[in-house]
Amino acid sequence: MSAVLETRGLTRHFGAIVAVNDVSFQLKKGELLALIGPNGAGKSTCFNMLMGQLPPTSGDVLLEGQSIKGLKPREVWRRGVGRTFQITATYSSMTVVENVQMALMSHHREIYRIRPYAHQQHRAAAIALLDTVGMAAQADRHCAVLAYGDLKRMELAIALAHDPTLLLMDEPTAGMAPKERVALMQLTADIVRDRGVSVLFTEHDMDVVFAHSHRIMVLNRGELIAEGNAEEIRANPMVQEVYLGGGSVFGEGETAHA
Repeated sequence: MSAVLETRGLTRHFGAIVAVNDVSFQLKKGELLALIGPNGAGKSTCFNMLMGQLPPTSGDVLLEGQSIKGLKPREVWRRGVGRTFQITATYSSMTVVENVQMALMSHHREIYRIRPYAHQQHRAAAIALLDTVGMAAQADRHCAVLAYGDLKRMELAIALAHDPTLLLMDEPTAGMAPKERVALMQLTADIVRDRGVSVLFTEHDMDVVFAHSHRIMVLNRGELIAEGNAEEIRANPMVQEVYLGGGSVFGEGETAHA
């Protein structure tokens, strides 16, 4: 099966500092791939290069076999790449459904010709997306009064508004309670299964990573040091050294913070 996303020797320097060094990997259709590593490992830098927010010093990024290196974030988005962020950014003065409607209007290139009846545009499609993430019942609530976990669900609906083939999720469960984390990642796994979307996500909660990812990559000091399924990553001596200083293997119910 051909890769939806592929990086080849992806590298980024900040002066003398090498933030990401020669990172190569592939993400297949319908795969949920976790990118983990300690703070400062280069995860966010890697994400920013994939989305076009940072140009690579060297290397390439391919989306469905075509290079997207050098494209602006909006151009990458137009190619079918969605992204959620560690800290949610929504229009707090708008309702839940209006936020998703805005995303749909942008997808349909209508954002610069908003009319007085804009609140009626794409409402049914927005409600359908909210239903996908379990938020349809809260469609007409203002975002300012939502719980943080609900904001994360709404952000996921917004990311799905342009029917992406690839979804980048930067610490999707940050700031959420343990039960909310599990629920959100199960929802993401269901979307991967039902829609065939490919997902690359970073995460600090190892319980979430081990329970839901099909495959895991470990980044340390900008270099990819391990790749495999949950059992292989748990047993990898280099990963144990990075996370636990040479201690025991991750336990089945143990959470490590990267």
